[in-house]
Amino acid sequence: MAKIAYILLCHKDPEAIILQAKRLTATGDYMAIHFDASASPAHFAEIGAALKGNSNVVFSKKRINCGWGAWSLVQATLYAVEAAEKAFPRATHFYMLSGDCMPIKSAVYAHQFLDNTDIDYIESFDYFESDWIKTGMKEERLIYRHYFNERTQKWLFYQSFNLQRKLGFSREIPSDIQVQIGSQWWCLRRRTIEAILRFTKERKDVMRFFRTTWIPDETFFQTLVRHLVPEVEIEARTLTFLMFSEYGMPVTFYNDHYDMLVSQDFLFARKVSPEAEELKLRLGKLYASENADFPISSEGRSLFKFLTGRGREGRRFAPRFWEAEATMGRNRELLIVACKKWHVAKRLVDGIRRSSDFPVIEYLFNEENTPLPDLGGIQSTIGKRTRHRRALVRMLFDYYETDKMVICLDSSNLDLIQDFYADRSKTKLLEINCDFSGDYLVGHAIRVGLAGESPSEETINSLMPTIQQDLVYESDAIRDANFPMHFRILQKNSPAKNAIPLAEFLDATPEDALRLAEIDHLFSD
Repeated sequence: MAKIAYILLCHKDPEAIILQAKRLTATGDYMAIHFDASASPAHFAEIGAALKGNSNVVFSKKRINCGWGAWSLVQATLYAVEAAEKAFPRATHFYMLSGDCMPIKSAVYAHQFLDNTDIDYIESFDYFESDWIKTGMKEERLIYRHYFNERTQKWLFYQSFNLQRKLGFSREIPSDIQVQIGSQWWCLRRRTIEAILRFTKERKDVMRFFRTTWIPDETFFQTLVRHLVPEVEIEARTLTFLMFSEYGMPVTFYNDHYDMLVSQDFLFARKVSPEAEELKLRLGKLYASENADFPISSEGRSLFKFLTGRGREGRRFAPRFWEAEATMGRNRELLIVACKKWHVAKRLVDGIRRSSDFPVIEYLFNEENTPLPDLGGIQSTIGKRTRHRRALVRMLFDYYETDKMVICLDSSNLDLIQDFYADRSKTKLLEINCDFSGDYLVGHAIRVGLAGESPSEETINSLMPTIQQDLVYESDAIRDANFPMHFRILQKNSPAKNAIPLAEFLDATPEDALRLAEIDHLFSD
């Protein structure tokens, strides 16, 4: 009878990890956990303490910092696989999971399903012939060496890439492998896992190659399985049900998706919303049940559209995913820096970017050319960004795989600030109060269309009271809104005084906050 060793990579939500481990091992299966080394030590200790007596749970011997698109994700997976392979000699299958996955069948059904056919389940399609990659880099992922993380070291990533391309520093793909691509959510037999682990020790040239490819978690296991296993023993699909929106983002499942999910020809589903408590409770009970009879409809995508069309609680119509999922997420923290002088805010957030590990995005609702990832088009114009503001920010949280993010807004964007504060996420506001010189006020009048390119002195004199009152009004409107967790730094204050609200806004140490407040020429024009 099949015995599954689940391979879990995770970095947050210790309660959910503990519950998932207990649920999946209660029926006799196993789990190997790699908890990101950059995550909270207290959370790791909590997980370890809760699962200490569970002999069916093991932790990877090494923990590393994981980054999206980087080799570290593959290495962390290998560490967890090695631990599972050694600790659980009775495991017949190894199943890759995320913390957002939930079973949509019983353990009895899953074991029978795997016993019925002696094959590996992994998406693996020819890298160059398939259309798995829709946009962006393709060959460049492989033939150039990628040493930096595209999300956290964007400038270095593209500088390195452009320099290699300019100098012609491309490389050959190892001649005896045919690169494949597909989803990282696989289920592999024990002998396949053993062959992969042997391969990693014998073929150092292939390992060196993949270590500097971009997004290797979509190519490494997919390529090795095709290289090591006969084609007739591979089914090129995942056993984890996941869907993507028209913008290329993972669809999230909620309480009203239970019947739709359990009727799919899959064993797990991803992503289940952290707030779908009823769904998780029902699926947990289902996994522990003796039920082995599941009528399969495999009409998940059409059923999902129907359910979404009915709308969520309190909403009748929600045909588009960004309307059905308009919240940014209860566990997320949005930090808003509001400043009329954009260059001042940019100097400050650049310092935040360099001193922290969460993403910083400048005036995304004010500047068309703000650098943003490709989110399928929703980010293409300021109009689209503003119309679907919460959906855009939620997609950015998902893209950067973070629960904390900084954005900049102009002080006039009171409606945006109010809308973000109305969300169930945690929102903080840092208002930067600047002094305005006469030259700045003239420039502002030109930028907002109150004056032409070369206004006369008489025009300037007549407009100056209006301009000054407009700026005062914006600041007063923000204060009158009485936003909770609203912090202010003022140009007239000393760095030491400004460091106090900065520390509270960022949850930073006084020393780190003071370094930010002391940025050279922070307020200068």
